[in-house]
Amino acid sequence: LYPLMATTLRFFFLFTLTLILAHFSTTYGVFSEHSNIMLPTNQQNTEKTTHLHFFYHENLEGENPTVIKIIDPSTQSPNGFGTSFMMDNILTEEQDITSKAVGRAQGLFGLASLEDRGLVMLINLVFIEGGFAGSTLSLLGRNPVQDTVREMPIVAGSGVFRFARGYAVVKSLYEISTSENFVVEYNVTVSHP
Repeated sequence: LYPLMATTLRFFFLFTLTLILAHFSTTYGVFSEHSNIMLPTNQQNTEKTTHLHFFYHENLEGENPTVIKIIDPSTQSPNGFGTSFMMDNILTEEQDITSKAVGRAQGLFGLASLEDRGLVMLINLVFIEGGFAGSTLSLLGRNPVQDTVREMPIVAGSGVFRFARGYAVVKSLYEISTSENFVVEYNVTVSHP
């Protein structure tokens, strides 16, 4: 009698559990169908590649600097190791700072090398124009500023650039830069959904 009772209880338990799970999956499993949030599982698996070209303007001097020093270590390192800065620089369509603004470069950077002028940079490229308005790209990596041309990684994004990854090739434009407006050309290539 005991084995029959145990089998009946097991069957009853499994049947009840099945009903409960069926109820939850039909009642609460429709979240993504009714949500306005685009979940990764709802997105197309196709990727596209986008190329962006713009100019970054850094103002270290004058009445309205766009870069400020936030950490100034008391060490006597010849290359300023540890010195850190916060920035909010304008991005423009053309080389001239008065050309159309397409976004901002907001973030921080610091001198992170004892051997050279290698910076560690964390920048959010915040776009304010066209189809990319409201979207961002996040750049995080090493910037050897002593090199005229260098490459840095794009590690993330938001908006149109959600799940982005790629790289930025940047070139310091010394020939048109001044002490009040240092100009850098950006060529960015990103893959994104």
